[in-house]
Amino acid sequence: MDKKLVAYVTAGLYGSDFTTDLALKLAQSGTDIIELGVPFSDPVADGEVIQRASHLALQQGVQFADVLDITSAISLKVDTLLMGYFNPFYQYGVPALLSKLSSIGSSGLIIPDLPHEESRRYGEIFEQHNLANITFVAPTDTDRRIETIVRDAKKFIYLVAYAGITGSAKSERLDQSIESIRRHSNTPIYVGFGVNEKSAKSKAEGVDGVIVGSAFVSVLLRDDLSLSAKIDKCAQISQNIKEKINS
Repeated sequence: MDKKLVAYVTAGLYGSDFTTDLALKLAQSGTDIIELGVPFSDPVADGEVIQRASHLALQQGVQFADVLDITSAISLKVDTLLMGYFNPFYQYGVPALLSKLSSIGSSGLIIPDLPHEESRRYGEIFEQHNLANITFVAPTDTDRRIETIVRDAKKFIYLVAYAGITGSAKSERLDQSIESIRRHSNTPIYVGFGVNEKSAKSKAEGVDGVIVGSAFVSVLLRDDLSLSAKIDKCAQISQNIKEKINS
């Protein structure tokens, strides 16, 4: 079975056209799903690299409307999710946002700071619009907790590779978490946090895909590359990771 690659990119960094071109190039280079990161002033789950990119995008004037425009431009060509903290979504209005996302072709949201119990209040609206609210599982979750949170999981389950923030080089045994998820759900499992060209093959063992963020965003922050060179470099990373997780 072909293992999937999800690529996180900071939406709007260097302009909407740049993000659109980057996303479409990644889709041509092995990426199966684009995770558009919504720039936010307090990205608590993200490491230094993604925090820097988020703050830079905000300094460049990126607005939530720009993220929606990018989504509209790419979502019919590549499966597109919005990853963001709950505040911007709440400010927009969850029912209105889900209606908008459905109309422009997005397949759902990834909201790292919305607890499972709180997210359930929006479950019916997600169902109405045929959108996924991606479920997170952490290595610290008990089997009983996993049974509860994966019961209604859609699209894929985001298995956090370690307790902490994105971009770290930590490693934890995920066998028990994977076994528990498989016992309670048939939804595909994708591993995120700390996945890069070196770690992708090992991280992909026993799961259905990987989520890669800091490896791409660190390229976007390089001062020694032109914008076109950044896109080419990210495309090469995408191709390499896709090949490694399926070799």
